[in-house]
Amino acid sequence: MYGDCQVISTMGGNVVPPELFSSPIQNPNFNFLSTMPFQPFSNLIPKEENGLLRGREDMESGSGSEQIEEKSGNEQESDQVQPNKKKRYHRHTSRQIQEMENLFKECPHPDDKQRMKLSQDLGLKPRQVKFWFQNRRTQMKAQQDRSDNVILRAENESLKNENFRLQAALRNIICPNCGGPAIIGDIGIDDQQLRLENARLREELNRVCCLTSRYTGGRQIQAMAPPSPHLMPPSLELDMNIYSRHFQDPMSSCSEMVPVPMLPPPDSSHFPENNGLLVEEEKSLAMELAMSSADELVKMCQLSQPLWIRNNESGKEVLNVEEHARMFPWPMNLKQNSGEFRTEATRDSAVVIMNSITLVDAFLDANKWLDLFPSIVSRAKTLQIISSSAPGQASGSLQLMYAELQVLSPLVPTRESHFLRYCQQNAEEGTWVIVDFPIDSFHDTFQPSFPRYRRRPSGCVIQDMPNGYSRVTWVEHAEIEEKPIHQIFGHLVHSGLAFGAHRWLAVLQRQCERVASLMARNISDLGVIPSPEARKNLMNLAQRVIRTFCVNISTSNGQSWTTPLSDSPDDSVRITTRKITEPGQPNGLILSAVSTTWLPYSHYQVFELLRDERRRAQLEVLSNGNSLHEVAHIANGSHPGNCISLLRINVASNSSQHVELMLQESCTDQSGSLVVYSTIEVDAIQLAMNGEDPSCIPILPLGFVIVPVEPSNENTGADGSISSENGTGGTAKPSCLLTVGLQVLVSTIPTAKPNLSSVIAINNHLGNTVQQIIAALGNINNTCTDNTSVGGGSFPEPHHTSKQ
Repeated sequence: MYGDCQVISTMGGNVVPPELFSSPIQNPNFNFLSTMPFQPFSNLIPKEENGLLRGREDMESGSGSEQIEEKSGNEQESDQVQPNKKKRYHRHTSRQIQEMENLFKECPHPDDKQRMKLSQDLGLKPRQVKFWFQNRRTQMKAQQDRSDNVILRAENESLKNENFRLQAALRNIICPNCGGPAIIGDIGIDDQQLRLENARLREELNRVCCLTSRYTGGRQIQAMAPPSPHLMPPSLELDMNIYSRHFQDPMSSCSEMVPVPMLPPPDSSHFPENNGLLVEEEKSLAMELAMSSADELVKMCQLSQPLWIRNNESGKEVLNVEEHARMFPWPMNLKQNSGEFRTEATRDSAVVIMNSITLVDAFLDANKWLDLFPSIVSRAKTLQIISSSAPGQASGSLQLMYAELQVLSPLVPTRESHFLRYCQQNAEEGTWVIVDFPIDSFHDTFQPSFPRYRRRPSGCVIQDMPNGYSRVTWVEHAEIEEKPIHQIFGHLVHSGLAFGAHRWLAVLQRQCERVASLMARNISDLGVIPSPEARKNLMNLAQRVIRTFCVNISTSNGQSWTTPLSDSPDDSVRITTRKITEPGQPNGLILSAVSTTWLPYSHYQVFELLRDERRRAQLEVLSNGNSLHEVAHIANGSHPGNCISLLRINVASNSSQHVELMLQESCTDQSGSLVVYSTIEVDAIQLAMNGEDPSCIPILPLGFVIVPVEPSNENTGADGSISSENGTGGTAKPSCLLTVGLQVLVSTIPTAKPNLSSVIAINNHLGNTVQQIIAALGNINNTCTDNTSVGGGSFPEPHHTSKQ
């Protein structure tokens, strides 16, 4: 695909090398590189700086080194007699210059004794030595002045550019309340106050109209006459594509406003109140429970029957709840109201490419734990360090934590819990134990989540292996309040696959491979990746794209979703809005839509269709007629589908769209697959490749989540519901759940509201996307009926070892 693509391994300073855009890639897909609007950074150092490089050279070439020898009385008389006689000069030898340079470094102002001694050693006269030091000091001062001048000129130019940028921003700023200019200018104070009051009343009227239309059986309140044009809010621009395409929709009247949930700007630092920290009397009890919980976890990882019973039909291990209660009686009355709770218990084991020390460090650091499981953990924070180990030692540490766990769909509520995390090392066996156990058995000051969720002793046992590998045995044991779940996800959640050990381990395996790829220095990537630092920045930016997408399509952080166009409980389409004012995402009003559909295809087959930019571009609803070409490729896993791609959007030659790039990351494992991408400006990618921090680059990711549905002797309906099979049985065909997540910037004003036409447009776009994907899969299936099933062996699956 890349032809004779070679990797550019160096980048000179902050200047993009010309080789970056003259790469010997022979594939015609990459011919655009020579015309890409990358502009090398201009040299900020004026020509005067070149004088800095001549300092020592000038000194050695005679600056201050050619001195007039002292003249005797006879010579002076001779000069008077012969005034036109040429004066004699003396050039210092290399040794003399070197000796004087050495003394100058130690003492730029030598006294008479030092000059006398130096002159005797070098065979020079004291006055010659004195003149050399004077000239050398003058030269040094001139060099310093030139250097200061260069720096001051560069700072002055930078300040001028910053001043021009701020002035331009002030001219274009918009008042978020009234939609008018934020700078009052010639407008009087009274006029400005009237505008603000008018905007407030108009917003209140819209809210009342929306509420009335919902409770009056469709009768609408007659809205006020529209205000004058200069007071109208800007029209909502709905970009329904991943490319730059806008639909101009005029602002609808209040009768057409849709009651979509309006969420405040997301605050990643917002967590439940920390008013339930443990006091000193409770810490000793917590430590006792920690040690007993660690023993319980180790036994649950090692024992088999009768604690774990294998299901003959599914082949899975099932926890014997009665045997567990007999073997591990909980010291407190944790089982009160147990009839309201459903028990989930799963166990699995796998080998990961990460040593035990690094794994333990990631589990004990909330931020690293969050990065290790971006698709499972939406929020995490360490609330209190109860017991800390010695510096450099993790064993014995106990901390109070908060976490919110998610499934990548708004149809499944997140699970929030406060728990204690304990780390214990068994040096003799070479194992580490990371165990989480509940705190509400003896400390109930935290407000319970909805639905209520108790994490019984759960975690993992890490066994060191050669060559930096580790064997991880994971046990996930929890009690969850029995609440109705959308039927399309009912089987996935109740079977323990949604939050079970199998998913945790599959994601851990894949993420460990990604971390290994991030830290590797000997991997040859394909395309225009000029340096290891550029590669690392690009991978970090792709990780942020994945994390942003996962959080934005779930119910994390209390995100509320609605079905404004349907009252059917079976409808799987959900829509919400978010007000964005923080850096990292486009500022304004974001409209998000998510839909989940059951497909009678293997999840690997669907993944291969959607991750291939060439095949995905054939879907008109996703490509808008534009093709994609891969210009950089980073492999970050053993599966060929685990990779990061930098794609160029090839727009038509007569199009007014500006050139953009697309950053895509695809990843797959046995628990599911992700394909997430976001358009990014060329200048932003250039900054990332030049080593700049990519954390503030605005991204608005779109993507697909594919979750496999377990084959069973049951019929799966079109809505994903499970029913018993009537007949003789047989092997069920593989199937999966496809979740499509779209996000569009409908307005650059955060206080704007979506109108009905915007919601209808994104809903129709979502439906067309799903229909075209189904049609494409059907065509592939019809042309490949004689080939091996994609999910059965055509595509390699990640190495995974089940617990026996």
